[in-house]
Amino acid sequence: MGRVGLGLAVGCAVVASGIAVVAVWRRVRSRRGWARAVAVLKEFEEGCATPVSRLRQVVDAMAVEMHAGLASDGGSKLRMLLTFVDALPNGNEKGTYYALHLGGANFRVLKVELGGTRSTIMKHHDEYQIIPQDLVASTIEGLFDFLAMTLKRLVEKDDEGSGQSDDTIKELGFTFPFPLKQLSISSGTLVKWTKEFAIEDANGKDVAQCLHEALIKSGLEMQVAALVNDTVGTLALGHYEDEDTVAAVIIGTGTNACYVERTDAIIKCQGLLTNSDEMVINMEWGNFWSSHLPRTPYDFDLDDESPNQYDQGFEKMISGMYLGDIVRRVLLRMSQQSDIFGESAHHLSTPFILSTPLMASMHEDSTPDLKVAERILLDELKLPNVSLKARRLVVRVCDVVTQRAARLAAAGIVGILKKIGRDGSGGVASGRVRGKPKRTVVAIEGALYVSYSSFREYLHEAVAEILGEEVAPNVVLRVTEDGSGVGAALLAASHSLQR
Repeated sequence: MGRVGLGLAVGCAVVASGIAVVAVWRRVRSRRGWARAVAVLKEFEEGCATPVSRLRQVVDAMAVEMHAGLASDGGSKLRMLLTFVDALPNGNEKGTYYALHLGGANFRVLKVELGGTRSTIMKHHDEYQIIPQDLVASTIEGLFDFLAMTLKRLVEKDDEGSGQSDDTIKELGFTFPFPLKQLSISSGTLVKWTKEFAIEDANGKDVAQCLHEALIKSGLEMQVAALVNDTVGTLALGHYEDEDTVAAVIIGTGTNACYVERTDAIIKCQGLLTNSDEMVINMEWGNFWSSHLPRTPYDFDLDDESPNQYDQGFEKMISGMYLGDIVRRVLLRMSQQSDIFGESAHHLSTPFILSTPLMASMHEDSTPDLKVAERILLDELKLPNVSLKARRLVVRVCDVVTQRAARLAAAGIVGILKKIGRDGSGGVASGRVRGKPKRTVVAIEGALYVSYSSFREYLHEAVAEILGEEVAPNVVLRVTEDGSGVGAALLAASHSLQR
């Protein structure tokens, strides 16, 4: 072989060797990157762990905070608001009642006809209306005048369709899902607006009185018989359908709970005249906090970057507003530690780019090779060519977030049962009848619970684990649909009947 040939051979060998070294180096780097991504997941799993022992600590903390909130205003992170609802629908209600549910960008009107037989709603009609954007930040008078005129038009239209004209004063249940200081069953002052509302002259005003004045101005003979939030409405409908219902929970975009409390246990309202020995308490449990909650650095970061920092700590760990973004934050950390998402991972820096419904779709993807997850990662997070192995890692992150949220929500529910003696931990005082636990029903509403089967299954599993095999079969978690509407009308009916 000549010198030139020998040189070429040596050169080729060097190049081939270099290529091999680069390939080996890339494989090593890839394996190291994957190991770092897995390490992020393992660390997150450990931080989110919710063994039964920890859940029982959350149960105890919830019960303690409930006691403190009932003792004094400001005594607890739980506001434990009086609702003045001291009688729940019992099935004897008769007549026609209306409900007005003020939501975010819309409101709706319902007409409910009751026949006096439990669980029989003779007619249920509702209609949605959009609130003009300019009224969301105008004046309280302008907003309520619009509500009253729209309500009048719908009522008159309904009367014409029935061929009847009714001039009697109609009873209205008003669902107002904003923080209120309740003054009576039919009155309450606004503490602050949430969502997109920003009407400055409304704070401190009695919203039921404002609506009443607007109704008078419109010429509609209707009065507010019950002013409630959506959680209390869910409890009312749940009790109407099943008299063993003692609490209600909403787990959707946001979360809250209410329950029936003995009036002698409400220390902060001793001496208050009521018509019974019980009252519904609106917990505002989204603000619950305890050192026993498994908080991770991702939760701290989410709270630091939220407009309501240090508030709604429980809600930020269990509600649909936040779960998808917790997943996004974990995936972002993985992308910073590895290259498993490629060069487009910067899109993960966008807050709330991953909604909870999309997270749920990836989590419950049953297609071969996780094609649904692949599509969502591409279309929503702009991550192309994510490997099957990486997609499985994403699904696992979704599972960890969902499982923690559901199990914490379960602990909150059992905390309520513990407070009212329905958790089986204290003999007769624990809701036992002749040695057997009482049947207890919790009404639940909200898309996260109703529509997300994995979340629901994790929650049921945790409730059973905490309560134990003797008590758990006597606790029923029951889906209750449209308490915010029908429940408000039922409360108007029950308190009209009471009067």
